[in-house]
Amino acid sequence: MADDNKTLPEPSVPAVTAETVVQVHDWLAKGEMSRVIALSAELPEVDRAGLLELSSYDDRQILIGLLQEQLTPEVLSCLAIEVREEVLARLHPTQIAAAVAELDSDDAVDLVEDLDEAQRAAVMASLPAADRQVVEQALTYPEESAGRLMQREVVTVPDDSTVGKAVDWLLHEETDNLPPEFHDLIVIDPFRKVVGTVPLYGLLRATRGTKIRDIMREDTYHIPVTMDREDVAGIFQRYRLQSAPVVDEQDHLLGVITIDDVVEVLKEEAEEDIRAMGGVGVEESIHDDVMQVTRSRFLWLFLNLLTAILASLAIGLFEASLQQVVALAVLMPIVASMGGNAGTQTLTVAVRALATRELVPSNYWRLILREVRIGATNGVGFAALVGVVTWVWFGSFLIGITIALAMIINLIAAGFSGAVIPIVLRRFGFDPAISGAVFLTTVTDIVGFVAFLGLATLILF
Repeated sequence: MADDNKTLPEPSVPAVTAETVVQVHDWLAKGEMSRVIALSAELPEVDRAGLLELSSYDDRQILIGLLQEQLTPEVLSCLAIEVREEVLARLHPTQIAAAVAELDSDDAVDLVEDLDEAQRAAVMASLPAADRQVVEQALTYPEESAGRLMQREVVTVPDDSTVGKAVDWLLHEETDNLPPEFHDLIVIDPFRKVVGTVPLYGLLRATRGTKIRDIMREDTYHIPVTMDREDVAGIFQRYRLQSAPVVDEQDHLLGVITIDDVVEVLKEEAEEDIRAMGGVGVEESIHDDVMQVTRSRFLWLFLNLLTAILASLAIGLFEASLQQVVALAVLMPIVASMGGNAGTQTLTVAVRALATRELVPSNYWRLILREVRIGATNGVGFAALVGVVTWVWFGSFLIGITIALAMIINLIAAGFSGAVIPIVLRRFGFDPAISGAVFLTTVTDIVGFVAFLGLATLILF
């Protein structure tokens, strides 16, 4: 157990470690609540959120009640969704409404959309009219769209203004009317249509009498408000953007998306793909209830069972061969395993390329042929290695030739199927990250078993 007098890390570095969580647990068990409150008060808000996330469920329930006054809007916005739901369930709607009113519009929308219908209605009723209108408008856009992602606090400047006027306005404008952070000034015409942007560094380098239109960038990428957030992230990556204006169909300015929003999107999408490829729910976390997780995983385990039965049926076709040569049963898993691993490598590359829009119909066949060549090359190399080892192991040249040929066939099939399966699944509207691995394993197992046992039947008998 950690020593009560242990010196905690400075707040300037990540302050919540495993030792910190153990220490807090110890204090809670001893009823030393004042020490927990004092420690939490010294933590940066992001680490205060981390303390709640890393604590056990029972400790977290105590902390939520104990640290009510320290659950600032920033803490709520930093919490993982599952933990935030637990916290929000314990807060009064007026407390949540007060937090929403203080947050940037994009963070406010993110918080409100996680509430259940009854709680959301109560919070919306407690919001000031202006904030309620902003949130209600954002919630009318599709859930995964730029409209949900953007923030409404935007710094604009008329296209007929000068650098001096813009700088003076920024210096004398009320701080509450400006976003806490911004990278560009959005240049608009009298009808509030976006005509360009001026980076802050461009504003500072120009003389006061310079016209804004003379230093603005006209090649600014305008994000349609209904664009999917994955497409938004792709645009930011491709064009190395720091921020981009969000517009309606008439190119009127609605808001702005900044790089920190995009980083969060990329993080969430990567987490979803990792979970999906593992056959778990895209929103599953270590905080979820056991029965809830069990139900969500059951479907994919059941599907895996069905594919395993198919592989077993393929093996059953060669039962007589297996009974005559026991070595076949010993060597059979090697072929299937190598095919599965090689196919997974290809599948990972293909799924990532589809997600980042690098893999498009024009280069489908280039990827497929590339992976087939890689599979064939690796197949020949491993065929020679495994063939020699098998020959020495079992003293049979023919068994060595059999497994060598089967290895080549299965690695070629693995490269082909690993590339084709995600493309076909995407073509029919399925997420290849979720279901690709199941189909791939089925293909490599069946091809591996049939190739090895079929060749054995032809060569050895």
